[in-house]
This record gives sequence, C-alpha cells and structure tokens, in this order.
Amino acid sequence: MSFAKVFSAQNYLLESHIVDIEVDLSRGLYSFSVVGLPDKAVEESRDRISSAIKNSGFESPKQKNEKVVISLAPAHIKKEGTHFDLGIAVGYLLASDDIRQTHLDKILFLGELSLDGTVRETYGVLPLVHEAKKKGFKEVFVPQANADEASLISGLIIYPVKTLHEVFMHFKSIAENNTEHLLAPHCETIIDRDNGEAEKNDLSFIKGQEIAKRALVIACAGGHNLNLYGPPGTGKSMLAKTCSGILPQLSFDDVIEVTSIHSAAGQLRGSYVINPPIRSPHHTASYVSLVGGGATPKPGEITLAHKGILFLDEFPEFDRKVLEALREPLEEKTIRISRAKGTVTFPADIILISAMNPCPCGFYGSQNKPCICSPQSRERYAKKLSGPIVDRIDMWVEVEHIPHEKLLSKESSGMSSMDARMIIEKARAIQKSRFEKLNIKTELNS
Repeated sequence: MSFAKVFSAQNYLLESHIVDIEVDLSRGLYSFSVVGLPDKAVEESRDRISSAIKNSGFESPKQKNEKVVISLAPAHIKKEGTHFDLGIAVGYLLASDDIRQTHLDKILFLGELSLDGTVRETYGVLPLVHEAKKKGFKEVFVPQANADEASLISGLIIYPVKTLHEVFMHFKSIAENNTEHLLAPHCETIIDRDNGEAEKNDLSFIKGQEIAKRALVIACAGGHNLNLYGPPGTGKSMLAKTCSGILPQLSFDDVIEVTSIHSAAGQLRGSYVINPPIRSPHHTASYVSLVGGGATPKPGEITLAHKGILFLDEFPEFDRKVLEALREPLEEKTIRISRAKGTVTFPADIILISAMNPCPCGFYGSQNKPCICSPQSRERYAKKLSGPIVDRIDMWVEVEHIPHEKLLSKESSGMSSMDARMIIEKARAIQKSRFEKLNIKTELNS
C-alpha cells in the first residue's frame, strides 16, 4: 500500500476543524514534503516523525529511497501546531504496510511526538474531541496527559497513548484478533464538584467594609459591573480577589465551553475549569492582549474571563484605547474582531470589577491624609474615563479606611465566602425560575 488516509483536527479562531491527513509514497530520491498551508511547527514535524518512527522499531523514511508527500486538507486553512504528528506517523506506517488496518474512517489521532516516539501533551484537545463527536467519530487517540480533559466528552472511546509503539501494537492486536496489547479506553471524567480546594481569599479575612462586601454579593448575583474606589491601602484589590470564593461553580455546559476556550488558547491549567475564571491583567496591558487579535486573531483577557470576572486594578491607568474597547463587550457580551483574513466573534460574557483611587495622589476625600492634587490634575484624572464607560458600570462603591481599633479587635468579620456563595446561588435560582415562567432565556444583569 502506497497511499493512506487518517484523520486529525485543529483549532482555528476558537473553531474546530477536522483535518484529513493523506500520505502518498512513491519511488525516487528521498524527500519528505508537507502541503496544505503548514506553519513552521508542522513543517518541522517531518524530522520529529522520522526519528520517532526509527526509535519505535521501524525503518526510518530517511533510510528508504522514496518520496513522501503529506497532504493536510482542507488546504485553504492554515495548519498550526504539533498535534498532527501522531496522525502523520500512523498514516505513514499504514502507507508503508507496517500497520494493517483498513477501518480508520471513524478514528481521530491527536498528539505531538518526541524523537524517541513518546507522545507528548498538546493543547486544544477538548474542543477537538467535541468536534469529533459532532462529526460522527467513534474513537480518539490522545496523549495520556490529555486523557482526563478529552474524557469530559461522553459518547466516544478515548485511548490515552504513551508512545507510537503502543498505537502500532494496538492495531496489530486488532489485525491478529487478540487482546494482549490492546489499549485500555480511558474512563469518562466525572467532574469533582467538591474539590476541597482551600479558600485563599475568604471574605471573613476582611474586617469592616460591609457595604463593599454587600456590593460584591449583589454584583456576582446579578452580573452587574462594579467599581471600587477609595484611598490606597483600604483593601480594594483584596475585596475583588475574594470573588474567587463567592462565585458559584460553573454548570457542566459552561465547564465545557470555558475549558474549550482556555484549552484552545493554551491557557488550560489542569484537566478542566470548574470555577468561574478571574483574570487580572496589569494596567500596562496592550489593546490586543485585552481584546484579542493578531494576524490570526486569538482570544484576549476578556474572552479568557468568559463566564467569570475581569478585574482591572488601577482602572484609570489603563491606556484610553484599551478602556474604550470595553464598550461593546460589556454591552453585547461578545467581541467581534475584523482582520484581513476574516472576521471572528469571541464570547465575552463577563462581570467587570474595577478598582481606582479618587485622584492621582489617592487621598481626595480621605479623613486620614490631605489630598495634594490640584483641581486641574483631579479633573484630568477624572476625564480618563469616558461617559460611555462610566455608564456601563452599574455600581460605584467607596471603600474607606478602617480604624486601627477595628482592625485589631477580635470581633467577627461578618459573612464568609461560603455564606455569600449561598446567597448568590439562591438569588440566581430565583431569577432562573422567574425567567422560565416567562419563557425567556435566563441572563444575568437583566
């Protein structure tokens, strides 16, 4: 057999596409070419794959007098990443008759190869497996490190793979009708809702600031944008960080959606995202890093905060262009980015929490220290926030200094993060019930 076809997949603009890998072998001086708009990482796969094949016990393509042509289709979509390696290697072994397996039309291969034939972890696996299910695939071979992530999608047989040789022995066992070297499917991942993770920023750690705490609960319950302003050292940033403990965990559908975004962007830490993401970019962050973009548009911080919170500390210190870019996302809950290569819409259902000082020196209106700013400098500072941005922030809450006596007292600090989360969950349940009775899709901030 000198021709073989297998299947892989790739993410492009947060969308997943099945990619056909066609391998053709013909006589002639050795050459190994990859066509179909490959990027540098895909082009370099020829050397990784040749070494992986040799170190897995097969004859290397470089030792044969043959032309190897790899076609990645559809050819009009740019191919990026290293997760085609496993599919290309399996396709080559099929074309060279090292693997004798004819029914591969419902099998997907994902994974990067090391030179010794080890299958390495890759990113973007969850949305690719999800797309495979939609397209009717039955089996997916993934790196062992990505098995938990891939197994979130039910209805597919997920095979975790350590080496290329394991894949060869798996298909050899099928051809010989024995079970000695068959790979064991990975069990479906059950999301652990009670992960026992300790709260690092509990509301009970903060003494006083009852109004600000109440505002945080209201903002998280209804999806309202919130600004905390006050002198330095009053706990504005710490209050915002407590949102990681008071937000309810994501629903299963939201876990899949948010995990897919983080996986495709290469930002996934662990097997899945169970808690609403909280992103806190520095005030020097660029427009593209916040909104997303680039020659091939990629998601920015706003999209990575989807279904969670975007916290902007030192709010007026962000570049004005960056702040103005928040107008449409806060209103439409999506970001539409247009480039020469096309237009893409990224999700951006976020709660914006911002923190700022009331003036450049930070002490305007403070009882503890006089403000040294001139009226002109305070006016310039206020003008950094345009009217449309101010209008999209629902609540403005002043965070004042807490007397030292209260900070040093042993009295209770009020509600804990667990108490706040229960209040938020109850409020959201009431809201959901109300909208279901009206046959209206439930949305926060409505």
